Amino acid sequence: MQKIYSLKIVWMVALMGFLTACGGDAAKENTAYREGKESAAAEKTTTPENYIIFFGNSLSAGYGVEPSEAFPALIQNRLDSLGMSYTVVNAGVSGETTATGDSRVAWVMSQQPVDVFVLELGANDGLRGIAVAETKKNLLSIIDKVRAAHPNAEIILAGMMVPPNMGPTYSKEFLDVYPFVAKEKNVRLIPFLLQNVGGEDSLNQADGIHPTPEGHKIVTENVWEVLKDVVK
Repeated sequence: MQKIYSLKIVWMVALMGFLTACGGDAAKENTAYREGKESAAAEKTTTPENYIIFFGNSLSAGYGVEPSEAFPALIQNRLDSLGMSYTVVNAGVSGETTATGDSRVAWVMSQQPVDVFVLELGANDGLRGIAVAETKKNLLSIIDKVRAAHPNAEIILAGMMVPPNMGPTYSKEFLDVYPFVAKEKNVRLIPFLLQNVGGEDSLNQADGIHPTPEGHKIVTENVWEVLKDVVK
């Protein structure tokens, strides 16, 4: 965890001003990506498909990059290269909070089978200073709803953190939410989704927040480090 705290302060401050402002472009790109994957999946007739859902905010949605460059698409490429029969569905929505995610997840679960569910939410809660107890409650609720709809689905929780100028107490409590929820619900944890990307100018777009295509490649490795033990 020490590396997490060593991220550049300029990235942390910039995070306050931008992540929640992402919107339509990422949603359009995400829709196009999902439609493309659905079309590709429809063409596969010989092997039963397994589905991986990325349920998150602008980071999952791939704000500012081509849909094919965002880390969910890169995960799809990795699975394809290994001959694994999985279809990735990018259900990321820019600006999503844990509360709006909790309201939306039941509908997403009703649309198709789910074998692996990657939950990437909470950053926007922290930026808005939402009570940590509320974020925790919503994450727990989302996991409960996924399990109610798909009891056999594997769940992976992607950890996030808030800028230190939110105050040391709030920052620490927020950081602790993810390992707590992972242990409470017995789900796998990605300690920090943006490890080795956050704060690196060359790996982020001009906003200093959202990864470049090269940054998404590193995020892909952060996700794969946990996902590889789940997919078969």
